Amino acid sequence: MNSWLYLTAHSISHTDLNAARGCVWNDEKIVHVTSLNEAAQALAAREVKLILPMEMCSWLRTEPWSGRRRPSPQTLAFSVEEQLVDDLDELHIAVGEPDEQRCYPLLVIHRERFKTLLAQLHERGLNIVSVHVDADLLPGEQACVAWWGGRWIAGGALSLRLALSPEALQVVKEGHCEAWRELAFEMSDASPNAIDLLQGEFRRTAQRLPWRGIAVVSLLMVTLAVGAMHLRSSFLEDQAARLYAQSEQHFKTLYPEHTRIVNLSAQLNALQQQGATQQNGHLLRLLQLTQQVIGASSVEVQRMQWRATVGWTLNITANSFAELEQLRARGVQSALPITLDNASQQGNRVQALLTLEDAL
Repeated sequence: MNSWLYLTAHSISHTDLNAARGCVWNDEKIVHVTSLNEAAQALAAREVKLILPMEMCSWLRTEPWSGRRRPSPQTLAFSVEEQLVDDLDELHIAVGEPDEQRCYPLLVIHRERFKTLLAQLHERGLNIVSVHVDADLLPGEQACVAWWGGRWIAGGALSLRLALSPEALQVVKEGHCEAWRELAFEMSDASPNAIDLLQGEFRRTAQRLPWRGIAVVSLLMVTLAVGAMHLRSSFLEDQAARLYAQSEQHFKTLYPEHTRIVNLSAQLNALQQQGATQQNGHLLRLLQLTQQVIGASSVEVQRMQWRATVGWTLNITANSFAELEQLRARGVQSALPITLDNASQQGNRVQALLTLEDAL
């Protein structure tokens, strides 16, 4: 919803804006003439487009600019410095879009006066989003004038922007050969190329949001965060359930005799500890075999292997069959269940397969 606040030339002539009347604000084509304080109450919590009278500003036009790149505002300000009455440091200069001849329009306003006016409006709670000048709002397709705010404003395709009394308008018309059209101006006809004075140091950096909008945005953000958390939680639960099912299937494959699973983690730890104990027992029996049976002879071990259903199997070579019988006898003395099979003569050595049965 667009809301325009127009400070007439009569309004800004007052030192105290509290006593000023003639402030006009436009909303949905309804025009109200009221005091500034009353207008501020009506426009509270809205974005307001401020319109100033041409009497507060000067309008200048630069010479055609030859460069392709857009010059900086400082460069354009220096180019018209000779046309200014006050020092550049005391003025705020806003730049518009160049015309077909690449001449740049400039609006000039006294910096401290403009700053004071904006501060007074902000103190009244007005959220000013743009600042334009009435004579610069006239449509730019043709040279035109309009009766507005109790005087004539001239602009459009003219190479000037003025606020004139009826007598002054006649004098100016006589000095220009253009055909000037008189308009019944409305804000819907405003030129889109009108210069916004909120440039440079006055550029609007933050937009004030209504509290209701902030609450709605905050609630939406919280809702989205909760929803995302719920989705993530559901996803993690599904992943955990899938991994647990895979773990159960893998456990049943490794230990088919365990058909009942109560606590998968505890059962798996117990079986692993049991397996480690059994493995230590197998190694201990192999150590006994080498120390008490094989170590006391000249028998050589070529290869050894342990299998769960058989036990330890060793490929050995001895000097004779008699040495193999001595090996069998030491196994009986050591109470180790060994067997010797596949004994055969290979050159001057005897080969055999020694088996230490699994007794665990």
